Amino acid sequence: MNKKLLTLFCLITCFKISSNVEILDRVSVIVDDGIIMESQIQTKTNEVIARYQNQNIPLPDKNILRNEIIEKLILDELQLQMARRAGIRIGDEELNRAFIRIAANNNMTIEEFLSSLKNQGNSYEIIREDVRSEMLIQRVQQGRVGSEINITDLEFQAFLQNDESIKQVQPDILLGQILVSSEQIANEIIKKINDGQDFQELAKSSSISASSAKGGLLDWKKELEMPNLFADAIKNKDKGWVSGPLKSGAGFHIIKLIDKRGEFVEYQDQWEVRHILLMPSTIRDSKKTESELNDIRNKVLSGESFGDLAIEHSEDTGSGSNGGNLGWNGIGVFDPEFEKIMLNTEPGEISEVFESQFGFHFLEVLGKRNKDVTDENIEDHAYAMLFSRKYDEELENTLRSMRAEAYVEIKELD
Repeated sequence: MNKKLLTLFCLITCFKISSNVEILDRVSVIVDDGIIMESQIQTKTNEVIARYQNQNIPLPDKNILRNEIIEKLILDELQLQMARRAGIRIGDEELNRAFIRIAANNNMTIEEFLSSLKNQGNSYEIIREDVRSEMLIQRVQQGRVGSEINITDLEFQAFLQNDESIKQVQPDILLGQILVSSEQIANEIIKKINDGQDFQELAKSSSISASSAKGGLLDWKKELEMPNLFADAIKNKDKGWVSGPLKSGAGFHIIKLIDKRGEFVEYQDQWEVRHILLMPSTIRDSKKTESELNDIRNKVLSGESFGDLAIEHSEDTGSGSNGGNLGWNGIGVFDPEFEKIMLNTEPGEISEVFESQFGFHFLEVLGKRNKDVTDENIEDHAYAMLFSRKYDEELENTLRSMRAEAYVEIKELD
């Protein structure tokens, strides 16, 4: 769940307003075409004080605290006004889902969560509207700030190479090594490996390395801890890969990528699929669409080119020009009905015509593999980190500009 939403929840639920505090309400701040009431400032102040006290943190000067709270409320009001002008809405169903996620993150059912709020003396209705406001503010920020962020390939690659936190999540890799004295011997051993002989047994019988007694197994290491000769060779290689002869001052090395371990290590079943799609329309109903697609399928079965027919007939603009090829994909990418047919179709087979939410298809599974997607996972993680950093910087600049351009009148205390 979003950190800001969790923070809001913690801040709201940690405080129970004392019944003996009397708030004299009035307009305290005018913000463009909106207002902030004194009761809002007092409520927020009480919440923040309670949080400081619960965490045993010394309270700041009350005037400094009040000014910080007012500035936060001003920025919130400006963003909520922007949401209203843009017509952004958070419906009750979306809000309900947010509360279910909050409850789950606190290991509660929604019923237990609502009961907890009531037992703590908190108003569910007030908290619900506060959460709605926070979600509106996040939606405004995502729309206004996210579109301003640009990450170049050069910048991203530099981040991948140099950021220490990314280096730490690189996987540990287990290599096997066979070291021999000549390239000719190395090539003879590689031929034996390709013919099915066991790498570790060959390492025991042929390697002149100290690791030969262990079947050539080296210690677990990250790429950056390996000799450059090995690190460069294994880049973008899958588990089980065996190198050609690698020359060093010690002789000729044959290495095998035995295994990987780490937080982002994942081996994913993937399918390469192509399909032809026809969609019903006002001039071609579902029955006629299905019939036309069956005619095209029969042409494929009789020997005509699947790719050529996809280019000519498929109404999937994304894949049609590529002969219907959807590339390699894992589970959870396609429409459920499409995925079900894909999983039940053997490579090289042509499926029956079937219907999904997009129209009528038939497909062919071109291949299946178990793919090491560790590098992709780390790159996704790195991109999210870099985006988050740039987002925070851009958000600060955006809020500062928004505040400077707004009309704000803070009423003096009597």
